[in-house]
Order: sequence, then structure tokens, then C-alpha cells
Amino acid sequence: MSPFELTVQHLAGDAVQLQMRGSLDLAYAYRFDEALRRVERDGADPLVIDLSRVEFLDSTGISRLVAARRRARRAGRRLVLVRGPVAIQRLFQIVALEECFEFVPDVSTFEVGHA
Repeated sequence: MSPFELTVQHLAGDAVQLQMRGSLDLAYAYRFDEALRRVERDGADPLVIDLSRVEFLDSTGISRLVAARRRARRAGRRLVLVRGPVAIQRLFQIVALEECFEFVPDVSTFEVGHA
């Protein structure tokens, strides 16, 4: 499994993308959360979280994503997830969260103005 990596990239307008690689699990979920909160404080809208290179996601990682969704809704901001590999998307189905998030196939299909 790949080591955890997190990159932040500014897109058009105030949009920001967080891209992860490796495992979003107990060992790295709070590192992810700290980076996410910094981006939120900077006013990122929309916020794109790219799961396409995530190899493993556990309940701690899912809870960080659910918390990010909750904060985005409260702040009136858009949160978009780039689909992960089949196993990651299957996990969203199993825990009945697939309908709770806005997913796009990849960051190139993401539209800043689309709500």
C-alpha cells in the first residue's frame, strides 16, 4: 500500500482540491482533517476532495468526510467528492452514504458553477 500523501491545489475561483493517496484511516484521518479545516478557514468554495487515489478508507476516514459535509452545509458551501476506486465507492454504498455526497467521476468533469 502507498504511503499517505495529501496535496492541496487551488482551482478556478475560490475552489480548492484536496487530493489524497494511500489510506485515509485512523493513522492519517486527523492529519487530513487539520488540512481540511485550514482550507475551510481560507474560504474554499467549492471544496473538492479527490478520492481517486485512496486505497483504503476506514470508519475514521468516513467520519472525517461526514463531518466535512456537515460543516460545508452549515456554512452554505459546496463539497464535492471525486469518485474513488471501486472498493472505496462500494464502502459508501454499504454504509448508505453514497446519496449523501455529491460525486463526480474526476476533477476534469467538475464544474465550479454547478450546484
